[in-house]
Amino acid sequence: MIEMKNVSKSFDRYHAVENVNLSIQKGSIYGLIGSNGAGKTTLIKLLAGIYQQDNGNVTINGKHVYENVSLKQQVFYIPDQPYFLFHYTTRQMAQFYKSVYPGWNEERFLKLVELFELDANKKIHTFSKGWQRQAAFILALSAKPEILILDEPMDGLDSVVRKKVKNLLIQDVADREMTILISSHNLREIEDICDHIGILHKGTLLIQKELDDLKSDIHKVQVAYKEGIPESLLANLSLLHTEKRGSVSLCIVRGREAEIETQFLRTQPLIFDMLPLTLEEIFIYEMGDNGYAIKDIIAE
Repeated sequence: MIEMKNVSKSFDRYHAVENVNLSIQKGSIYGLIGSNGAGKTTLIKLLAGIYQQDNGNVTINGKHVYENVSLKQQVFYIPDQPYFLFHYTTRQMAQFYKSVYPGWNEERFLKLVELFELDANKKIHTFSKGWQRQAAFILALSAKPEILILDEPMDGLDSVVRKKVKNLLIQDVADREMTILISSHNLREIEDICDHIGILHKGTLLIQKELDDLKSDIHKVQVAYKEGIPESLLANLSLLHTEKRGSVSLCIVRGREAEIETQFLRTQPLIFDMLPLTLEEIFIYEMGDNGYAIKDIIAE
């Protein structure tokens, strides 16, 4: 298990992460999302043992991460701009990681090079952004880490390669309970692959839930009345957002689906529909509820 307890990290007077409590179970795919400058990369580097926290504890299976070499041999981190040794080929980088990671699997490396059709003898710095990221994934998955930490992992990859990568990640989670932490602004991809979600804003973790639970707690309702929504109904709802679309009103409501439905139906609306929310919509309304200015960004 990955845990952060009351963790804070500052750079001069800037508080990047403040009193964060986070837990990620083994075999989980955890999506970390948040506003720009929320502290996601700082949090990731704390978990990877690159930064040392100012306060609190960062542990994996009860052991502190920072300067723990044996523990870091179980963790592979791919940053938003993958780093490679200067003028190294993918094959040379493979030899380097083979000396670092005890779980390195040479047979898998060769199979992945073939699967991605990558020239392992070509210097990585000559690759495009997409090919460099593919090389990073080949090396990471060949190292067979217990924990894989990814920052904007699909950036620069085409749709075919994205599907290959997703399938490989899910396969490793299923086969050997690898734990994955993904930070990304692409919420549709996060929704597609993750089972747990954490929402970070201004260095604070606002929400940490299973994706299914998060979706079951916020609902989109389309409703219409002859003379507008009754004030008595609005007073009894936990409304995150409401707007008028012609004769139909759109309401984003927090709470249990059955209770919300019961309250609306009691007022005998002319039209009533409960519609599914995407993770992107949930993020927008949760952030709006926490004072993050977002103007009418609603998926149709």
